[in-house]
Amino acid sequence: MANFTLRQLKYFEALVQHGHFGRAADACSITQPALSLQIKELESSLGVVLFERTARHISLTGFGEEFAVRVREIMRASDELEEMARASQANSLGKLRIGVIPTIAPYLLPTMIGNLNQMSSGLDIHVRETLTPKLLEELSNGRIDTAIVALPISEPAFEETALFSENFVLVRPNKDKNLPVPSSKKLREMKLLLLEEGHCFRDQALSFCNIQTLRPWEGLEGSSLSTLVQMVGVGLGVTLIPQMAVAVETSAAPVVVSQFKTPQPSRTIGMIWRKTTPLASQLMDIAEVVRKSAEDLYKPN
Repeated sequence: MANFTLRQLKYFEALVQHGHFGRAADACSITQPALSLQIKELESSLGVVLFERTARHISLTGFGEEFAVRVREIMRASDELEEMARASQANSLGKLRIGVIPTIAPYLLPTMIGNLNQMSSGLDIHVRETLTPKLLEELSNGRIDTAIVALPISEPAFEETALFSENFVLVRPNKDKNLPVPSSKKLREMKLLLLEEGHCFRDQALSFCNIQTLRPWEGLEGSSLSTLVQMVGVGLGVTLIPQMAVAVETSAAPVVVSQFKTPQPSRTIGMIWRKTTPLASQLMDIAEVVRKSAEDLYKPN
């Protein structure tokens, strides 16, 4: 009988996820030699090679691919057992693994984490900032407990709860401050700066402007809202940003912020979690804290 441990399976899963011994070791908070040793011991216990190794690359063998599917099932069951234990501890989470999309994280997190610490001083908060598709994958796989994203997600496996809505605003160079605010139709004729592919905020901006594809000269993209605003400041075009980002992103840039006429473009922000999680009751409490944090964010100073 093969004799391997959950820890070895965790290391195996990390190596599959990162595709690199060094990055996997960092993710597991161990040294690379220690992780390599554990993987070799796992292969020895199974009597099967799991990874093909070259000087610069590793990949799963055929058996390794089948093994990875079963390992994910085992690790998900292990995570759910841990969640059951956390849920039974007098309604205290103990640890919260929360994912947040990049167009929310920098603006909401400081207030939100402060409020969460007030709610539970012993709460161990782990934040994961990445794009929506990656958060959905990690939530499905049990690597995070919940995620703050733009709704709707419409995934049958996830529970969704709407928290708040916010408008998008137009950011233009200072020289345009006396010009009328363009309509969504007029925006289609301007140099519209957008986040790169994969950001849901990009899709929402395109939807407001009713743009299906960008012309070549419109393909000016940034990896963050901060980059977009700075590009606007030097006259490369105009952009849209969410209201929550205005104070942080526009304070040091030569830009002007304008509200669109009604109906204004907007998004709904909410929290999602697995329908099967035993932590649903506690996550509803967390959702209320996030909702209050958004209210605090929009209060006048």
